[in-house]
Amino acid sequence: MNAARAPAHAAFPAVLHGSPARGTASVNIGEAAAATGLSAKMIRHYESIGLLRPAARSDAGYRRYGEEDLRTLRFVQHARELGFGLERIGELVSLWRDPGRASADVKRIALEHVAELDRQIGLLQRMRDALADTARHCHGDGRPGCPILEDLARD
Repeated sequence: MNAARAPAHAAFPAVLHGSPARGTASVNIGEAAAATGLSAKMIRHYESIGLLRPAARSDAGYRRYGEEDLRTLRFVQHARELGFGLERIGELVSLWRDPGRASADVKRIALEHVAELDRQIGLLQRMRDALADTARHCHGDGRPGCPILEDLARD
């Protein structure tokens, strides 16, 4: 999944401009799902919000995806694994497709995300510490009194 990756359309219209050709090989949505580790439902969702260009259609009306589409889906999947939100992914996809991009723009987005992850880690650490402290005060025996439940029920 670290292969080159690609991007989108509607909600992220800037992604369409200057996008490379889709490639000649094509697969159906099930094959695209298997090749990218995404569900068919998620692929349709990404298309509906514009992270993926509208799929080509077979004569029977079925979606067909080329190599460029698969690269885009892998890019989106990897960005999701790193915790990026869909709006930021749209920005990254657009930058990825833009050969004239400034790496400073990409770095700014990445560092903003790192800062947000740091904030989330701090919050999770405080939550963990508070719960662990409350659990230390619970006898954990057959008695009904429990400071964990009391703490959760407090106003």
